[in-house]
Amino acid sequence: MARVITDENFNEVLNEGKPLMIDFWAEWCGPCRMISPIIEELAQEYDGKVIVGKVDVDNNDDIVTQFGIRNIPTILFFKDKNVVDKHVGASPKDTIRQKVEALLA
Repeated sequence: MARVITDENFNEVLNEGKPLMIDFWAEWCGPCRMISPIIEELAQEYDGKVIVGKVDVDNNDDIVTQFGIRNIPTILFFKDKNVVDKHVGASPKDTIRQKVEALLA
């Protein structure tokens, strides 16, 4: 299951030292609901290797502002605590998986 990431726990999650994928989403967002099952599947598939998290943009202004999130869904990919890739919009699972695999390379 994808972890819930908030303004309060973001730095703690980032400091765990594992590659990190964060899905910025909102309940009212249709494309967000479309990719939500994909995010959950990837969280299971990469459990222990990559932290897969979700940030509700309606309740976490600090993170949204920090990373300049303007459109959702937006997925950020972190390696060594730095954003190394970004994906905006709904996409097939294989497209997102390729970006996750790049975090492990």
